[in-house]
This record gives sequence, structure tokens and C-alpha cells, in this order.
Amino acid sequence: MINDRIPSMLTSKTQIWHIVLYTLFVTLISLGYFIYAYFVHPIPEERETFMSEIGEGFGKLGLALLIFIYLRTVLKLVLGEGSFAQRLLPDYDAVVQSTFMRQLLAWMNKTHIYFGIGAIAIILLHIAMMGFSRYSDIWFFPALLFLVIWQGFFGLFLTWRYSPAELKRLSYLVHAQFFTGIAIGIFAFFGHLLIDN
Repeated sequence: MINDRIPSMLTSKTQIWHIVLYTLFVTLISLGYFIYAYFVHPIPEERETFMSEIGEGFGKLGLALLIFIYLRTVLKLVLGEGSFAQRLLPDYDAVVQSTFMRQLLAWMNKTHIYFGIGAIAIILLHIAMMGFSRYSDIWFFPALLFLVIWQGFFGLFLTWRYSPAELKRLSYLVHAQFFTGIAIGIFAFFGHLLIDN
């Protein structure tokens, strides 16, 4: 019985180790670029306009929506539910048996699409109102824009009733990755740190 669990425990530790290594790798690459951009790249001064002030508010709202969306993933891991939890932690038996948390997860699963659409729309508004062209030379921001559109595009195919089965399968594999969320968070952190200095 214990020997049966050893391969799945090793798989779990390997998957978690991959996420830790990936996060460390993206953070180190981002830190290297941050240092380069800070000392070498001319950073445009922030312009305080009516539109940019509204854009900052949209940015905070977009961040809150992204946190909500990724908290759903964390909640799924805690409760041991979903294929992602099974891939990442195949040997995990949920010790949390909270009815409230299960009801919250069920609600988050139902509303995830709406919060996702809202997050993408609000983040795109934030980008437009802050003046994307002023910051497009800083690589963090085109990468962020690409990842946000990537998530939205493949999420759309998951919900579209007329998507072919193969496209839905590909969309799920691409959209339901923790790696994209990690990259979005790291790039946004370093990019905003850079222009807020």
C-alpha cells in the first residue's frame, strides 16, 4: 500500500519542483532585464492625466480580478479537485472538508468565465489608458499584453459551443496552465516597479 503511493508522491514532488524552478528561472531572467532596463534603457516619466488616473484605477481592479481568478486555482489545490490538482498532486488527499469552501469553489467555477472576460477587458483598458506606446519598448509590457490576450483567446475557445473537439483540447492545455499566471505576475511586478521608480 505504501509502496503504491511512492511513485505518485515522487510525481507530486517533481511537479511542484518544476513550478518552483520555473518561477525562479522567470524571476531571475526578469530581474536581469529589470537591472539592464533600469540602468541602460530610458524609462519614460509618468504623465499624470485624467485618462491615466482612470487607467490606474482599472489596473488595480484588473489586479483584483486576476487574484480572484488564481485564488480559484489555489482553492482547487487545497480541496484536491480538478484535473490540475490531480496532475500536480496526484497523491494528495484533501484534509479540508469545508462545506463553505466547496460552495465557494462551485460559485467560482460558475462565474470564472465572467470574471475572466472582465479581467481581460479591464486590463486592456488599463493598458490603453496608460499609453501602451510609451512603454512598449520595455519588454515586460508587450510580453504581458501577449500573455493576457493568449489567456483570453484560448479561454474563448473553451466556452465557444462551436469549437472543434481538438481545438477545445488544445485550448484547455494552453489556457489551464499555472505557468502563464506565474509569468503574468512576475512581468507585471517588475514592469510596474520599473516605471514607478
